[in-house]
Amino acid sequence: MAETNNIRNVVLLGHGAAGKTSLTESILHKTGLITRLGTVEEKNTVSDYDDEEKSRQCSVYASIVNTSVSGKHLNIIDTPGYPDFIGPALLSIPACETAVVVVSAASGIELNTRKLFEAATNAGLSRFICINKIDAENIDLSELLSNIQETFGSQCRCLNLPAADKSIIDCLLNDKGSSPIMDVADAHTQLVESIVEADDALMEKYLSGETITNDQITGAFVKALVAGTVVPIVFTAARKEIGVLELLDYIAKYAPSPLQAKPAKLKQGDKNIEIKADPAAPLTGLVFSTAFDPRSNMKYSSIRVFSGTLKSDTNLVKNDDKKGIRPGHIFRSQGIEHKEIDKAVAGDIITLSKVEELHVGDFIGDGHITGKFEMLRLPSPMYSLALEPAARGDEVKIGSALDKLMQADSCFKVTHDHQTKELVISGLGDLHLRVILAKIEHQYKLTVNTKPPKIPYRETITAKAEGHYKHRKQTGGAGQFGEVYLRVEPAERNSEPSLQFSWDIFGGSIPGQFEAPIIKGINDVMERGIVAGFPLQDVKVSVYDGKHHPVDSKEVAFRAAGKGAFKEAVSKAKPVLLEPIVHIEITIPPEYVGAITGDLSSRRGRVQGQEVLAGNLMVIKAQVPLSEVAQYNSQLKSVTAGQGSYSMELSHYEPVPPNVQQQVVSQYKHEVEEEEE
Repeated sequence: MAETNNIRNVVLLGHGAAGKTSLTESILHKTGLITRLGTVEEKNTVSDYDDEEKSRQCSVYASIVNTSVSGKHLNIIDTPGYPDFIGPALLSIPACETAVVVVSAASGIELNTRKLFEAATNAGLSRFICINKIDAENIDLSELLSNIQETFGSQCRCLNLPAADKSIIDCLLNDKGSSPIMDVADAHTQLVESIVEADDALMEKYLSGETITNDQITGAFVKALVAGTVVPIVFTAARKEIGVLELLDYIAKYAPSPLQAKPAKLKQGDKNIEIKADPAAPLTGLVFSTAFDPRSNMKYSSIRVFSGTLKSDTNLVKNDDKKGIRPGHIFRSQGIEHKEIDKAVAGDIITLSKVEELHVGDFIGDGHITGKFEMLRLPSPMYSLALEPAARGDEVKIGSALDKLMQADSCFKVTHDHQTKELVISGLGDLHLRVILAKIEHQYKLTVNTKPPKIPYRETITAKAEGHYKHRKQTGGAGQFGEVYLRVEPAERNSEPSLQFSWDIFGGSIPGQFEAPIIKGINDVMERGIVAGFPLQDVKVSVYDGKHHPVDSKEVAFRAAGKGAFKEAVSKAKPVLLEPIVHIEITIPPEYVGAITGDLSSRRGRVQGQEVLAGNLMVIKAQVPLSEVAQYNSQLKSVTAGQGSYSMELSHYEPVPPNVQQQVVSQYKHEVEEEEE
C-alpha cells in the first residue's frame, strides 16, 4: 500500500491524436508493467480497451492505470482529447494534483489543448507540458515553443531539450549541451528564474548574485509547480519511448504529493473548508467516474480519497444519506483489469465494484463529515436526436441501456418530451452520439431508429392581463365549486424559477388549503403552454380573489379553476413563442472566416467576436438560434473541408420572428388535427 506522501496523481490532457494513449502505453512498458508495447492502430493498448475506442482508434472514456517509479506510486488517468468527449477529461481533473498537457509536435496547439490547459489552471493543478511526437517529419519545435509561451505564458520553461540525435538533455541541473531549439544554458537560466520566483528568500539571493545550489533549486521546484510560477516543458516521442523515463523521473521527484498540493475544498453550505490529506482524519472522497465492464456489464466506480482511510468494511455514506453502504472489495484499476488491495489512504485513487448506489459527483465519507466537492462545469449537450425502437417491446431494454450509458457519460442526456412525445438523446456532437448509438447496437444488441428532434421551443407572455374562472359541477351528490381571480405579468427574461407565484388573498375568500391545488392547475398550463404546446416560462402570477363553498369546494375544483383562470389570463397577455439561442465557438483556419461569418448571418446568427489562436487558427464566437445549427456538423465540414470544429451550449431564450412562429404554430395545429382523426 502506498503512503500518502509517496502518491502522485497525474491526469493526461490534450487534443485528440496528441499521443496520450501512446504515452500511457510507453510509461507502462518502461516501468515493466507490460512486456509488449501496444499501439492504437493495433488496438491492443491498456487504456483504450472499449470496443468503440478500438474501432475508432481514439479514446472515448477516461482510463486509469498505475505504476511505480523511484518508490513513488503513480496513478495516471489517460483522458479523451476530441471535443465530443471532453466530459471525462474535465471530470478527471479534480481527482489529481498534476496535469500533463500533451501537445503534438506535428499538429501544435489545437482546440482542446487550450480548453483543458485552462481548466487545469482554474482547478489549481500543477502543470507540465509534454511536447510529444518530436520524431515527426517537417516540424518546427522552436516555433511551437514560441507558440506555447505566447499562448500559455512565459512561465512555460524547458525542463529538458532534445539534442540533434533526439536524445534528451536535462536543463534543471545542467547548463551544458546543444539543442536545435535553443541554447541549454539559456533554458537553464530561464527555468531557474521561474523556480526561485516562488521562494522570496531564494529570489533575494538570486537577485543579489549569490550562487543558487542544485539542492536549493530542486527544493523549491515543487513549491514553484504548486504556485504556478513555472510550467515545465518536456519533450517525448512516445512511440519510440524517447524522453519517457525522463518525464517519469520528473513526476516522481517534483510533482506534488497530496500533502504538498493545494488542499481540496469541501463545500458546506455557504462556506468552504480545506480537507488535508490525512489518513487519520474522517473519510472524505469524490466519485469522479463510473464505467460498465463491456465483458460482464458490471459497474465500477472510481473514487479519489481526499482524507481518511477506506477499508472493505467501512460504513460508507454518500452525500447526506443516512443509510450506509458496504464498499466490499477495493481495487486498483489497470485499464480494464482490476487488482484488489486491502485499503486506500488519503490521496489515493481506487475503484469499487457493484456499488449501484454511487454516481459521478457523489461525496463519500464515513458519516463524520458531510459536504460537496465541486466538479468542473461540463458543457451542455446540445446535439440531439430523437430515438425510437426499431422493434416493438424493446422500450424497457432500451431504457435500461440508456440509463447505463448516462451513468458512464455525464455529457450524455436522455429526456422524454411529453409535448412532442419524443425520446431525445443529447450529446456534445455528431461523433459523440454515433458512439452512443454504436454501443446500443453492439454492446446491448438493440436496434433503434433516429431522426432530428423537434426544437425545444418555449412560450412566454409580453403584457399584463387578468383571468377569472368559476368551476361548478353538480353530479347529484356532493358538488364541486371553486372560483379564482388572478393577474399575470412578464417576469425577467430567462429567470428562475419559470413561474413566480404570489398568494395575495385577504379576508379568507379562498382558504389557504386551496393554494396548492391552484398552483397545480397553473402548472398544468405552464407545462403545455397555449401557443404551440411548449412550456411557459418567465411568468409572474398573483392570485388575489375568489370564492369557495363550505361543502362543495374541493382540491379538484380549485385546480380546475386555477387552470382556467390562468389560461384566460395568458391568452390575453400577448403570448409569444421563444426559441433557444446557443453560444457557439467555431475554430477554423483563417481563410474560412468570411465563409463562416456569412453562413452564420444567413442563419440569423450574431457574430460577437473573433480571436486569433496560436498555430494559425481563428475562433469565431457567435450566438445563433438552435434551430439553425441543430445539424451544423455536416455544414461546417463541407465549408471548411473538414478542418473546422465547434462547440456550443445553451445561452438563453429569445422571441422568434413572426414568420417562424407562424410556421411552428401551423405545424402544431396540423399534428393536433392528425391526433384527433
